[in-house]
Amino acid sequence: MDSIEGADIRHDWQQGEIEGLLGRSFSDLMFHAQLIHRRYFDPNEIQVCTLQSVKTGGCPEDCKYCPQSIRHDSGVAAQALMSVEAVLAAARRARAAGATRFCMGAAWRRPKERDLLRVIEMVQAVKALGLQTCATLGMLTAEQARRLRTAGLDYYNHNIDTSPEFYPQLITTRTYRDRLETLAHVRAAGINVCCGGIIGMGESLADRAGMLLTLANLPQHPQSVPINQLIQVPGTPLHGARAVDPIEVVRMIAASRIVMPRSWIRLSAGRCEMSDETQALCFLAGANSIFYGERLLTTANPDEEHDRVLFRKLGLRFQAQAQAQGDARVSGAAGDGATRST
Repeated sequence: MDSIEGADIRHDWQQGEIEGLLGRSFSDLMFHAQLIHRRYFDPNEIQVCTLQSVKTGGCPEDCKYCPQSIRHDSGVAAQALMSVEAVLAAARRARAAGATRFCMGAAWRRPKERDLLRVIEMVQAVKALGLQTCATLGMLTAEQARRLRTAGLDYYNHNIDTSPEFYPQLITTRTYRDRLETLAHVRAAGINVCCGGIIGMGESLADRAGMLLTLANLPQHPQSVPINQLIQVPGTPLHGARAVDPIEVVRMIAASRIVMPRSWIRLSAGRCEMSDETQALCFLAGANSIFYGERLLTTANPDEEHDRVLFRKLGLRFQAQAQAQGDARVSGAAGDGATRST
């Protein structure tokens, strides 16, 4: 399909357009997403990331989906920040298993100075292994973002979770504006943005479209977009919510690919609840990144051997280490107009 270079990179999406994508006939939606995906990416290559909880539990926020909140009786005990040596050992294991990006998550509202200094050491040590580095530490000031960038941080994850309208029903301790402000600090510092959300929390189709609308109309599309399916953890307020239809997950992946063509679309939390067939449809719809390893912070994830077997069946391959480092260096500065030849 021929087009003017970058013509499908837009920042002027309308709510009705995205709702229309999500409600489109399945075959047409998948065909559109595949065309876009192949224009910008190798359709048989998957970016593999590992997520390590470097500080678990004890978070003061009240996010209704999160078992790490001190406000929920989920059974997750607060733990101290890991040592740099322990994090480095985990990163080595991730690299040996084929991961190209190592993500460090800490259950904080925002990092304190002493904690930021330790995280900076972690970033520097993991970076020295040749891995892409990513962190999710809560809200950041502009100065904190600049310091993380100087340390070598490649990506910062800070999800918006849902639409602006539905957000207050999920979280009251941090505003939507707070989240957008942190994203602005990260972009200004020159760090690649990782930002997505969660489906299955009781939101409407309009809310799903509203989340994508916010992401697609940012000044620059997030370089990574994780699409999470709610993992229902006993003790959290959303435990017992109606499960998401697998086809709706696929639709969300496809719409994400269409409105953010150059972003890595990550099939994130909830893969344990998906069949191999559902995951295959998600990859066909444009997902080209996963979290790899048996844990996602405090919840389960498919084991590495299961993913290897699935990838072999589908003819998919891991992104190479060298290519991953190149992507981390250029994605924040390349602009939204570049295309790849296929």
